[in-house]
Amino acid sequence: MSRYAPREWQPHERPMLPGSPSTPLHPTPRRIGYFVVGLLVAITGGLGNALVTANLANLQGAIGATSAEIAWLPAAYVMTNASVNLVLVKFRQQFGLRLFTEFFLGLYALVTFAHLFVNDLGSAIAVRAAHGVAGAALSTLGLYYTMQAFPAAHRLRGLVVGIGVAQLAQPLARIFSAELLEFGEWRGLYLFELGLALVALGGVLMLKLPPSDRVKAFEKEDFLTFALFAPGIALLCAVLSLGRIDWWLEAAWIGWALCGAIVLLTSAFALEHFRANPLINTRWLASGTMVRLAVSLLLIRIALSEQSTGAVGFLQALGLTNDQMHGLFAMVLAGCLAGIVASALTIRPNRMIVPAAIALACIAAGALLDSRSSHLTRPEQMYLSQFLIGFGSTFFLGPAMVSGIGQVIAQPRNLISFVVLFGMAQNVGGLVGAAALGTFQTVREKFHSSQLVEHLTLLDPQVAARVQAGASAYAPTVADPALRNAQGVRALGAVATREANVLAYNDVFLAIAALSLLTMAWMLFHRLRLARRDRLAALARTPAR
Repeated sequence: MSRYAPREWQPHERPMLPGSPSTPLHPTPRRIGYFVVGLLVAITGGLGNALVTANLANLQGAIGATSAEIAWLPAAYVMTNASVNLVLVKFRQQFGLRLFTEFFLGLYALVTFAHLFVNDLGSAIAVRAAHGVAGAALSTLGLYYTMQAFPAAHRLRGLVVGIGVAQLAQPLARIFSAELLEFGEWRGLYLFELGLALVALGGVLMLKLPPSDRVKAFEKEDFLTFALFAPGIALLCAVLSLGRIDWWLEAAWIGWALCGAIVLLTSAFALEHFRANPLINTRWLASGTMVRLAVSLLLIRIALSEQSTGAVGFLQALGLTNDQMHGLFAMVLAGCLAGIVASALTIRPNRMIVPAAIALACIAAGALLDSRSSHLTRPEQMYLSQFLIGFGSTFFLGPAMVSGIGQVIAQPRNLISFVVLFGMAQNVGGLVGAAALGTFQTVREKFHSSQLVEHLTLLDPQVAARVQAGASAYAPTVADPALRNAQGVRALGAVATREANVLAYNDVFLAIAALSLLTMAWMLFHRLRLARRDRLAALARTPAR
């Protein structure tokens, strides 16, 4: 019998799609085991990049890189993570779950081990890129294990939990990474990650996923599409990651990279558009339903950048470090957990509009609370706002995935298209959000700085008194009055820059609140329009009496 011949399944065991595990009945202890391994694998997949992102300043010093150079580390991860799902889905379908599980988790452990021998920036970037490939595989693997822990009647809840758990990596990394740095500097991060990867590998080897159907999936044209799509996405991610650091109109490489991304991605989509059996179904992705889903995911993901780019950037601009923000990230973690639980308990197929609206309302409320910040604001004043945003970040993800999966079950050949759409909305959407908000903050800081400095003149008695007070602080160490006065002017300039940054971040928070409310209004308007259309159609079908 051919290895690609379909198995004989009981009705309750049949896999949802080729490449996904079957769903036999499990005793309760085995379900608990699947749940534990699923949580472990999901967090392992996201924690590596989260540890690096949360500690870029420490890694910058260890590697001896500039701020622009160290930004390539998280960029390299996303550059590969955003595109590799294009082939991972077919890898599972053709070679089976067992090889997929053991190969990619082993690769993850091997890459993490390689981190311990990284001594320069180039090798660190290469290792992060490889980590992006393995991390994408672990996200899917954690989802499959978590779903096995739930009976058929509650399997959608398992999907929600599996997706949400991966979002816990970022707050977890910021809570305990400082202790790892104290233990072994930057290698302490990688030793912990290596240990976690080995524990996860042991877990999946002891408790294997049920078998799945295998089909001959790969075609020669798939590799040509990937050869165009992967470098195109990588160039786009590089531009979005470093554009606001090297500045958009200053670095020539940004323009060339953007041109290359447009050419490569256009070529990839054009090739797929005219294929008889496309890897990416461009016609399906261009349908109204999928376009609206993609735009909704992208806008919500941009709004969620309030947490990573907005609140964290604001507190860092005030001089706070991760050690001083443990309580804040604990609240974010609590909000994410609450969002996962609430989403799992209330999940309804084909009802994305309600959880999306609730998530957007939470983000808007949190951003409005943060928009009243000042230079005296500390993490304690942002607990409620960041709890709300953490709740919203996990509350909408599961329903969004379920909404798309419903379309895929009806047309299984569109699975890869949906995975690519969902992954790009999350990865590229996050980069777009960080790039847009970071650029907006920089522009507004320059504006507010010019407005503040315009009114700072030594002819103003209050300004002169402030300069004199600043200069007097240097009296014990600087004897020259002119130098002391210059130091006083510089101290006042630093205060003006700080206040300009505070005002700019408040503008960012207001912009996020406006974006969230406009997105919610657009989604509700579309929902009401569809309801009105359905009502009119029902009336038209009703026979007249």
